[in-house]
Amino acid sequence: MDGESPFPGQSGWNEGLTHVPQYELVLLANVGKPDSHTLAGYQASGGYATVRRVLREMAPAQVLNEVRRSNLRGRGGAGFPTGLKWSFLPAEHPGPIYLCVNADESEPGTFCNRVLLEHDPHQVLEGTILSAYATRARVAYVYLRYEYPLAMERLERAIDECYQAGLLGQNILGTPFSLDVYIHRGAGAYICGEETGLIESLEGRRAWPRIKPPFPAVEGLFRKPTVVNNVETLACVVHILQRGADWFRSIGVPPAPGDLGDPGSFGPKLYCISGHVNRPGCYEGPLGLTVRQVIEEFGGGVRHGRKVKAVVPGGLSTGVLGPDQLDTPLDFNGPVRAGCLGLGTAGVIVLDETYPMVEFLYNSCRFFAHESCGQCTPCREGTRWALDMVRRIRAGRGRLRDLDLLAEIGNSIGIIPGTTICGLADGAAWPIKTVLARFRDELETHIRTTNPSGYAATEPVPALDWSDGQPPAGGAGDGGPSPRGRALGRAETSAPPVSLPAAADPCQQGSAVAKNAPGRSPTAEVAAWPPPSPESSRG
Repeated sequence: MDGESPFPGQSGWNEGLTHVPQYELVLLANVGKPDSHTLAGYQASGGYATVRRVLREMAPAQVLNEVRRSNLRGRGGAGFPTGLKWSFLPAEHPGPIYLCVNADESEPGTFCNRVLLEHDPHQVLEGTILSAYATRARVAYVYLRYEYPLAMERLERAIDECYQAGLLGQNILGTPFSLDVYIHRGAGAYICGEETGLIESLEGRRAWPRIKPPFPAVEGLFRKPTVVNNVETLACVVHILQRGADWFRSIGVPPAPGDLGDPGSFGPKLYCISGHVNRPGCYEGPLGLTVRQVIEEFGGGVRHGRKVKAVVPGGLSTGVLGPDQLDTPLDFNGPVRAGCLGLGTAGVIVLDETYPMVEFLYNSCRFFAHESCGQCTPCREGTRWALDMVRRIRAGRGRLRDLDLLAEIGNSIGIIPGTTICGLADGAAWPIKTVLARFRDELETHIRTTNPSGYAATEPVPALDWSDGQPPAGGAGDGGPSPRGRALGRAETSAPPVSLPAAADPCQQGSAVAKNAPGRSPTAEVAAWPPPSPESSRG
């Protein structure tokens, strides 16, 4: 397994990036090299030289200022300036201060963190050490997605190597700085990617996001100041401190002229591409590549010579772009100007012209209804009712009025309309809103064609019937009513199966790329509670 990769496109990274031939790989520079996941392999490429220099020559405040000057923005989805987030920590707090590494990569279509953790875990650890030094943290927890067993194995081995080499533990490299790093494995919940949900899970509770303020920088893990950063974000910190903030700002997109609130979109970015393309995989380029460039130059174009119908620009929660929006730049502003939620994780999912948008809508609604934590009523009920309606539309019993009801749900749930605590509902709403905005004619045609006698009905209609415990005739669908549906006594069903080849569903395919590596299966180990303290043995 050590010599092969589960990621198509692994060999010859970025060989198709023709419009910026001078671009030098940064985050993926070690990937593909022999033993890149080992300490020896990482140090052979200059690894940990930056830590050795920074710990001896720079004060924590200087490190924070350099990262802030670089305008590095978080790569986990929100794009908040990293240095600014660090500056929110109380300056005179006696400690402890915690650093949480968000490796709970669960956004459909996204697997860039997996690449780094499996193939270059020491780069992430070096970024963790530097970030902990800047924020005065003495303990760091890596919250790792459970479905990444190879990442777990290699990261655990890398941490052990660092302790043996004096790069972790007490008085690192003979300096006054000390840091302990622990791995905490999640349990497959999408909501744990939200920073306060992650903190709640670390503390041993149900991962219900917290009301903010207070923000984690003031009161986070164990009610102490806490910084939560994404894996790719921390990897960028290494190169900022190695090459300087000016170098980092030379890559990417400068702030929009006259927009004082735009800090720019600087630095290298990992782009994931999946769906109906010839070369799905994880690639690196500067921030600001267009959707078309990612599809053509990284993904090798749409498979079978077909045309693009729709593109998810940054993970499922960002919504969809139409075929006339392929020149949208993938920076922190481009997808927003095009009507999507944001850049997200830059996890691009391509749908070709043969793929029905009702199927995309069904997959999206099903995912978010399942992953809603249930704390906020608008999200809990809105995602479920949206799924129920899309199921009925998909089963041939839809009404044109249902599209208006779906739009009402999409416009009513989330942080942006002010009805939920976290952004999961916004992520559920944007696929609904963007599909309705760009493909309503297709959905109306589907409804008129599959329900010719009832598409114009406006009165309430009965839910699809599961009262006899069996699916309606002709439809096995997605396996029957959910436990939640049974508990509420709600009648549910799904549509007849769609005759698509197994790999034709790009939403499923995008997730599958980020599942277990060939030949691996999840171990029986589960994350223990409470997390170990620095005085106890490492978990």
